Amino acid sequence: MIEVKINSEFIKLDQFLKYVNVVQSGGHAKIVIKEGLVKVNNEIVYERGKKLYNDFIIEFDSNKFIIKKEE
Repeated sequence: MIEVKINSEFIKLDQFLKYVNVVQSGGHAKIVIKEGLVKVNNEIVYERGKKLYNDFIIEFDSNKFIIKKEE
């Protein structure tokens, strides 16, 4: 599992996918989310603006990430 540090309270799912470089653009993020290819906390998410908080686990394309808020 890859730990990803953020310095805000949350990050939106589409922004997160771009931040960790698993999609090339916001448009690509929108497509993979809409197709049901992304899981958040073990549930498929179709909402690209889904807010991700500390300790949320995101799965995409055989990658697993955990969000850690920087103190």
